[in-house]
Amino acid sequence: MVERTFVFIKPDGMQKRIAGRIVSRYEEKGLELVAIQKLHITRAMAEQHYAEHKGKPFFEGIIAAITSAPVVAMIWEAPDVVAIVRLMNGATNGALAEPGTIRGDFAANFTDNVVHASDSPASAKREIGIFFPNF
Repeated sequence: MVERTFVFIKPDGMQKRIAGRIVSRYEEKGLELVAIQKLHITRAMAEQHYAEHKGKPFFEGIIAAITSAPVVAMIWEAPDVVAIVRLMNGATNGALAEPGTIRGDFAANFTDNVVHASDSPASAKREIGIFFPNF
């Protein structure tokens, strides 16, 4: 069954100028790019995206990081795409991510981990609604 997932290249990934390389990896895997846009995430969007972390000690830090520079937001489609993208991205902490994964190759720590991807089809639907409201 075909499903959709949401991915964005975080500000640290954009600052490293690796967006094209990341998009190419997903395309080379055979995933279909359904939508893409470069945008600067507003505080309101960031708070909605990270709502489950509100009140936690690191909340303000992740809001500041994600709104610090533009991101590239994308919708990808394929059978089992949520699981595929999460495997391709690697462990959230770049220092622990396997070589060959996106984070393993481009991220050095937990905070600056270059990409975000939905963790379930339900999360993908919610996140797509935040970043692609007319989609």
